[in-house]
Amino acid sequence: MLLVSFLVVLGAGLVLSAVLPGWKAPEPVSAEQGAPVRRGPLRITVSSGGNLKAADTMRLTSGVEGRTTILSIAPEGAVVKQGEIVCELDATVLVEKRIQQSITAGNAQAALIKATQARAIQESQNRSDTNKADQAMAFADQDLQMFLEGERDLELEKGQQAIDLADEERQRAEGRLGWSESLNEKGYLTSTELEADRIAQHRAAIMLLQATRERELLERFRLPRRESELRALVSEARLERERVELQALARLVDFDSDVRSSQASLALEQEKLARLEAQIEAARLRAPRDGYVVYAQRDNDEPPIGAGAEVREREEILAIPSSDGMAAEVKLHESVLKQVQVDQTCAITMDALPGVVLPGRVAFVAGLPDQNSRWSNPNLRVYRCEIEVTATHEGLRPGMSCSVEVLIEELADALYVPVQAVQRDGARNLAFVAGEDGIEHRPVKVGRYNDLWVQVLEGLSEGETVLLQPPPGFTPAPAEAEPER
Repeated sequence: MLLVSFLVVLGAGLVLSAVLPGWKAPEPVSAEQGAPVRRGPLRITVSSGGNLKAADTMRLTSGVEGRTTILSIAPEGAVVKQGEIVCELDATVLVEKRIQQSITAGNAQAALIKATQARAIQESQNRSDTNKADQAMAFADQDLQMFLEGERDLELEKGQQAIDLADEERQRAEGRLGWSESLNEKGYLTSTELEADRIAQHRAAIMLLQATRERELLERFRLPRRESELRALVSEARLERERVELQALARLVDFDSDVRSSQASLALEQEKLARLEAQIEAARLRAPRDGYVVYAQRDNDEPPIGAGAEVREREEILAIPSSDGMAAEVKLHESVLKQVQVDQTCAITMDALPGVVLPGRVAFVAGLPDQNSRWSNPNLRVYRCEIEVTATHEGLRPGMSCSVEVLIEELADALYVPVQAVQRDGARNLAFVAGEDGIEHRPVKVGRYNDLWVQVLEGLSEGETVLLQPPPGFTPAPAEAEPER
């Protein structure tokens, strides 16, 4: 079925014969003579105009926050080397902020050092307190072991020795008293001396009783109490050791918090300083590679790029296109979109380079209509297509206008007529055949087509003559509405 777009794509010339030899375009005929139905090879192509661009373009944008002013910029078209400064933005305010931020970052660094040293001092104090607690606990264990393994037996032995000595003293006092009584009866010892010996014997008995009771108290009360006290000291020393360790950890929590807070504050201030440094460096735009300078295009209500112009953050200032490869960007009408596929061969001609025809390849076809074209003309549906230029020429420059012809198919043996010879009549395609008996209205079935020719599958024969315009008085039936694409 022949689409209405046959009449839309008329007017483009054939250029593929210069690139791909071996095929010669048929000679067009005049409307007065009509056109013969021809058979032979037919090249199906789609033509569209567009512009050249660099295949790889590096765009330089403003990295300064907010708005700033261009102090200097390389002339447009100037050849630059990689690393060369091509644009310098006003960074005076940023330099002043960097000085203040350096002071703030230095203060944060000092606060971190102070917090770190305070924590180290507290760690040293904690080690000292822990060592003291360990020493007290060790001494308490030693005191308990010394009591259990020596002092208790020694105390019991001393008590027993005191009893033995008191008992011996009592026995001696009793013997002396018996002897004194015998002498007193014989008159050799006075009553006073006898009384003194009796008192001495009584004292010795009391001392023995006291020594015995002292040992009983020692064994029943004093020594168990002493053991309990020593065991309590050991337990208290261990608890004190645990308290010292917990207190040490609790003290470090505050110091750790101060250190982390100081570290976070320093990191934040250093990040601010680094961001200022980066923005100051970003104010000097350097060429990422060798090339030439191309200024960015701005809206009509904004001044053009140049020294003194104000730019926004991330706004494109200039571009440095690559000279290694070029591409053509064209717009395809929706009527021919299904015929164009990636990797199809193309022929590219430039208005600025007459006679130069370069080969190309379809690299990309958009899946959605171009929005910019739709805004300018809501009834127009065109799709962006990118053509890779597969050959080089020293005269190529980005922005040049060009014409692209995409090779769709080569029909080795096709019956074809000019596209003007097929008219739309309602839901059918119609051709007007000139014969001896007059003009015949004949329905035809069409196949592939290009800007000039359309393939005829049924309805015409080779050698017949078809009119290039409807005969007088012919009124086509209204075309059926096509579904919206």
